[in-house]
Amino acid sequence: MKKISMSVAVALALLGATAVQAKTVKITMTAKEVELPIDNKGTMYRSWTYEGMVPGPVVHVEEGDVVEFTLYNDKTSKNSHSMDFHAARVDVVKDFEQVKPGEKGSYTFKADYPGVFYYHCGADPMIQHIARGMYGAIIVDPKDKNAMPKADREYVLIQSELYANPDSQADMMANKWTNVMFNGGVFKYDPVHDPAATRMLQAKPGERVRIHFINAGANEFASFHAIAGIWDRVYPSGNPKNVLHGLQSYVVGPGDASSFDIISPVEGANALVTHSMRQALTGGIAILQYTKDADPKMGRGDNILVR
Repeated sequence: MKKISMSVAVALALLGATAVQAKTVKITMTAKEVELPIDNKGTMYRSWTYEGMVPGPVVHVEEGDVVEFTLYNDKTSKNSHSMDFHAARVDVVKDFEQVKPGEKGSYTFKADYPGVFYYHCGADPMIQHIARGMYGAIIVDPKDKNAMPKADREYVLIQSELYANPDSQADMMANKWTNVMFNGGVFKYDPVHDPAATRMLQAKPGERVRIHFINAGANEFASFHAIAGIWDRVYPSGNPKNVLHGLQSYVVGPGDASSFDIISPVEGANALVTHSMRQALTGGIAILQYTKDADPKMGRGDNILVR
């Protein structure tokens, strides 16, 4: 019997371990057309959504996982909807096809690359489906748990534009937005510029906070900056191999994403903004508050996207 060298045996063992660790994750979402608040005063907006919320649910898998995705389109919907995962490598025609009201569609993909990726509706006209709220984040954790420094807290922030008339595709094509929002709300996490805001992001001084920032667009670029802070590390597309250090701002284009690490040595706050002033001062600001008694649940588990 032919002997196997130690290096080959180790390699085979590692391959076997990888195969065992990879798993199939079943994800189901329902497209729903509902009225949702778009500011802290409760102004309602006719939104198109995944699971009745904007942004849609955060999908969390691990590099190498196989994702079995099913989209249901609620029978009360007036429009066809679809799902475009930027983390997927599939057939755009077959897998990203539109699902009619009352029907379902499904496809499978392998999460080959780690990072933070955008997902959105690709039904025609795509610009309108995105602008009305059909977007979210899929986080693919790296298989190597030591590929990135461990974050003490993580938050998802998704930038988008608000168009006053959700039925006007012409306004969207002409870029006539009125506000920029984080996570579907104008000044949602900013009681400084809107006293009606009741939510902020929280952390303790010295903690590594990782912001998974996605630009849903549909049109504007974002220059993401932390006022009174410096990005310790920036990972374009959230991939640990794409690491940059000590940045003041980083540009994230429409349909793109990056992960941003920040550490504050003092109590106080950072204002996380898109540094285009028109974007920031119409709603694109989130306060990250640092206190020694920060809520231990914030930025962990189900609280990485603050509802």
